[in-house]
Amino acid sequence: MPWRSLRWFILVKPGTVPQLRKGICMNRVLAHTGARYPIVQAPMGWIARSPLASAVSRAGGLGVIETSSGETENCQREIRAMVDSGLPFGVNLPIRFLKDEAMLRFVCEVGIRFVTTSAGSPAKFIAPLKAAGIVVYHAVPTVEMALKCVEAGVDGLVVEGGEGGGFKNPEEVSTLVLLQAIREKVDVPLIAAGGIVDGRGMAAAFALGAEAIQMGTRFVASLESPVHAHYKEAIVGAGTTGTWMLNTKSSPCIRALKTEFTQTIYEAGLMGPESFMGIQKVYFGGDMNAAPALAGQSAGLIHQVSSVQDIITQTVEQFQSISRRMGAMAQAADFG
Repeated sequence: MPWRSLRWFILVKPGTVPQLRKGICMNRVLAHTGARYPIVQAPMGWIARSPLASAVSRAGGLGVIETSSGETENCQREIRAMVDSGLPFGVNLPIRFLKDEAMLRFVCEVGIRFVTTSAGSPAKFIAPLKAAGIVVYHAVPTVEMALKCVEAGVDGLVVEGGEGGGFKNPEEVSTLVLLQAIREKVDVPLIAAGGIVDGRGMAAAFALGAEAIQMGTRFVASLESPVHAHYKEAIVGAGTTGTWMLNTKSSPCIRALKTEFTQTIYEAGLMGPESFMGIQKVYFGGDMNAAPALAGQSAGLIHQVSSVQDIITQTVEQFQSISRRMGAMAQAADFG
């Protein structure tokens, strides 16, 4: 199935998507990003650097460079490396975690095409980003935030369900519900995030109105991921109940793997900022009890460490197989 025809499955108002010849509708996320497939890599702190992002983009997805680590100069070098590669990619700007406007100015000057914003209101960022010709999507965990962002002028949304790893809304709503609720209210393109690791999750997300998916935990457990083997093994070994939502009565609320370290936090009910002091020891040293090991519930669906190329190829093939079967059922008006 050609990706340019995917919008046929999504209910939208006439004239709200780019039109190609003979009335075929284009996938808007692909039009915005330049990627071959509507598969986006999540912007995980320290992990989402050029080795992983370039592997995703070479395989046809959209690699994204993080800036949440706060390492401004290092992140700028990573962004320049991606610009020099000529591959399509994006940059994430986590508003609450940026020290100043240096990264915003840099992104506007270096020739970036696509940016996701998160962790705060994008209102003040939209004008300078769009003035630089950049497409802006904002990550949202609620319908209310989605409506505010669309009103502020974002080009699209990353819809983050409570299944996902990392920083979360303590009033968690699953991707299954949140995606439908937001699609009922807005016409902008949606990227579904949280609980998706393969073509089955992708097909479900598209049926609910998404035009792309974002995967984080799945790409952490890839051959090209820079994290320690112990972290990848912990993800592969986790079940569907292998994570906890932590610090739900304070901020930040996170989802992380069940470990001795996170069990202490879970039982205490609160987590101080010092809990993250050893995060790089988790990522790159393999000490799973140095800090919370962030991961989504989708860890329970990941059964091996695979190459980025295999992950994306298998996801696309499985999605297309499911789409053909569902299309045949629709054409026959039969559930058989």
